Amino acid sequence: MASPVLSKPAAVEHRPVASPWHTLFIVVVQATLSYRAMMHASEMQNGSVDRIQIYTRTIFFEWLMFGLVILGVYLHGASILTVVGDRWRSLGHALQHLGIGVLFLIATVTFTSILGEHAHGDSTQYLMPQGHTERWMWIVLSISAGFCEEALFRGYLQRQFIALTKNVPAGIVLSAAAFGAAHAYQGSRQAIQIGVLGLMGGVLAHLCKNVRPGMIAHALQDTMAIFVPHS
Repeated sequence: MASPVLSKPAAVEHRPVASPWHTLFIVVVQATLSYRAMMHASEMQNGSVDRIQIYTRTIFFEWLMFGLVILGVYLHGASILTVVGDRWRSLGHALQHLGIGVLFLIATVTFTSILGEHAHGDSTQYLMPQGHTERWMWIVLSISAGFCEEALFRGYLQRQFIALTKNVPAGIVLSAAAFGAAHAYQGSRQAIQIGVLGLMGGVLAHLCKNVRPGMIAHALQDTMAIFVPHS
């Protein structure tokens, strides 16, 4: 009598939240945006940079991708909460996710420190904010990226890849690969490193059955960049 009950979580997890055609559309759009960012990155490194414009444009595309994901989930008849995480049931539940997010942040910062991220991460130095206004815009960008990218890559693509392959490890790896490829404009080394961070985030989302701890860690890690000295 216990086996049907135990099989329900796996059945739910392997259930797609949007059509395969929608997933293909999302992958194509994201690949196009990533290629565009990679082409523009080389130009901006060798010329003047309008960081406010870059931040504003990036925030727009982050939320555009999130909107396209939500539209596909809605048209499929699935709950939007499957992508953004279930509602917090209490303050204690929210604090639990905050604690998990902070612990995961420590783990990812340790990982990138071991790899010597800052010794090889000069490719995006031109994007670092200068001045009060740019720092506030960077914080807005960091929060947007933390929420939208986790919803896209861990909440949506990982779930879809798991459903399509009927294999949890494969779904996590495919989502992490897409996450790394989306950051190819930072260079191959950074893209691989970010892919590994995506793999860690995918495991976290799978274990927690929720993307919100990852959202918290992601937003905090991006925000912390303004407090790191860049030479």
